[in-house]
Amino acid sequence: MAESGDYPLYSCRNCRNPLAFHSDLLSKTFKAKSGQAYMFSHVMNIVLGQKEDKKMITGMYTVAGIFCSNCGRELGWKYVRAFDPSQRFKEGNFIVEKLKLLKEY
Repeated sequence: MAESGDYPLYSCRNCRNPLAFHSDLLSKTFKAKSGQAYMFSHVMNIVLGQKEDKKMITGMYTVAGIFCSNCGRELGWKYVRAFDPSQRFKEGNFIVEKLKLLKEY
């Protein structure tokens, strides 16, 4: 991963498993259980949990939890489906809680 030269690299704070490249970062303005969260277009080294419908601040979504493939720590979620057409831009993207990330240069 590191040889791509795409820094900073975001890793799991618990085990330093690489999760995402800076070029995949879409937004830093999301909120999660622990506070600030980042939206990524692509993450790696994760395991998807069960899909579930969830009511969130901006509407109803089908989401799947995402977990580190190395240590199993819950990191955030993937937007599978947005029920509101104005929120469809989130579909297929990933939300990772900032407190669970380590930014490596």
